[in-house]
Amino acid sequence: MNKLEFKYRRYAIKNLIFYIIAFNALIFVLDFVVPRGVSLDVLVLYPRLVLQGEVWRLVTYIFLPPSSSPIWIIFILYFYYLVGTGLEQAWGAFRFNVYYILGMIGTTIAAFITGAGYTGVYLNLSLFFAFAHLFPDFQILLFFILPIKVKYLAWLNWILLGVTVFTMPLPHKLAVVAAVLNYLVFFGPDIYRNIRLRRRVQLNRKKFFSEVRKGQRNARRRDD
Repeated sequence: MNKLEFKYRRYAIKNLIFYIIAFNALIFVLDFVVPRGVSLDVLVLYPRLVLQGEVWRLVTYIFLPPSSSPIWIIFILYFYYLVGTGLEQAWGAFRFNVYYILGMIGTTIAAFITGAGYTGVYLNLSLFFAFAHLFPDFQILLFFILPIKVKYLAWLNWILLGVTVFTMPLPHKLAVVAAVLNYLVFFGPDIYRNIRLRRRVQLNRKKFFSEVRKGQRNARRRDD
């Protein structure tokens, strides 16, 4: 990653999340103010239509508004901005671009495997997982009222994704896999090392207390 960043960082799109949010907001406003609405279906990632020449769908699905409610869209886009800018400040523009593009590649692969239509909802959820991993104790105001740490929201979303994997049809299962693919690429090695470290600490602690108890038993035998 360091070598790639050194070679290609000049091509990175700075403030990428701002452009994604701006197009989400623009499409939402157009759909809201146009009398008959905007045909949002033309933006969805449908593999069959991509193969028929509608190649813009490989990108435009990330611009689909995540909600049709004016109140919810403000909250969600603000949250996207908070998470996206936090990740870009922590990683730099290049790594943030790579993370998002990996998510897009995973989503595209899942769409072509299932043939179903996909949006960017799960992809953007992967941004939240990355943010919660880096800043677990960051506190937000849920609904602009309730203070809560992002790690608790992340755990809740992991549970919901697990339920989706076990209960929903194949397109939803692969959408979940696509959502966490970039997360696992970036954080999988660290998670694995942390698990091994905790396991080693537990074994060492168990061994230590075993030796302590053994020493106490030997001491009691000598006293007897």
